[in-house]
Amino acid sequence: MPDTTDATDSAVVRELQLDGRVTYQRLSELLGISREAARARVQRLLQRGAVRIVGIVPPAVAGIEAVAHVSLDVAGAGGPAAALAAARRATSFVSCTAGRLAVVAEVRVADEAALEEEFAVLRAAPGVRGVEVFRCAELVRDAYSPVLPGTAAPRMPALDRADRRLLGLLQTDGRASFAALAEQVGLSQPATRARVLRLLEVGAVHVTGLVESRALGVREAAGVGLGVHGPVAVVARAAARLPGVNYVATGYGRFDLVCGLDAPDRRALSAGLEAVRSLPGVVRCESWVHLDIVKESYTYDLPIE
Repeated sequence: MPDTTDATDSAVVRELQLDGRVTYQRLSELLGISREAARARVQRLLQRGAVRIVGIVPPAVAGIEAVAHVSLDVAGAGGPAAALAAARRATSFVSCTAGRLAVVAEVRVADEAALEEEFAVLRAAPGVRGVEVFRCAELVRDAYSPVLPGTAAPRMPALDRADRRLLGLLQTDGRASFAALAEQVGLSQPATRARVLRLLEVGAVHVTGLVESRALGVREAAGVGLGVHGPVAVVARAAARLPGVNYVATGYGRFDLVCGLDAPDRRALSAGLEAVRSLPGVVRCESWVHLDIVKESYTYDLPIE
């Protein structure tokens, strides 16, 4: 099979984004190809680094209570500051942008004190003249989250040591077999399977495909900061339901609301931005295009005890 991406590859990636543990048999049924062809395409995409299958754990499960979107005002090239930000374990997303401020980063930490520590490091990054902060109050739609506003979130059960160990392993390899997981956790394969399925069902983890745009082809991505007149929650929930919007957070500081958009091409990205700008209640809008996504990682150090 040639090392190129075609329409079937793109369809495989879309299904992996919806369910990173989808079976090869199910892929063959959905896409009208043989099971062997489905397996070969998934393996090729993984080997090329076009997509990574990871388990996304909600911040609250990982003990993350403080989230902030930070924009860096940089004199000169933004690359060195972006590299320093990306090296921080606390950053989940770092990008060099075409916006007014050269670098944007999202910081996720346990508490306010840890957040202040990260701000101090970013302020001291190469060339940084200052930072502008949007402090998240509510993640209405988190990146790669399958839950939409208005849907009832399942009740989260108490997680024991084995559950947290499984979550940590799934963060690294979302398609790890039940046999491999069982061996590492020290449980039987049936017990491991039951635990993983329960964790998926209750929303303690969502296994999805993270796309590497350089390997898979063009991916247009942008961020939007909004000023809102009236109830922010109403605008936030409307934004979260728009096509292409994969992230919505309410908060305070630089904006009332921040959104993230993904699109397959520039035209679709433009349409998504127009839809966000046109939401009732939006009175101010600032957008930035992500030219180089330096880091995109939603892996947390999960406490075992």
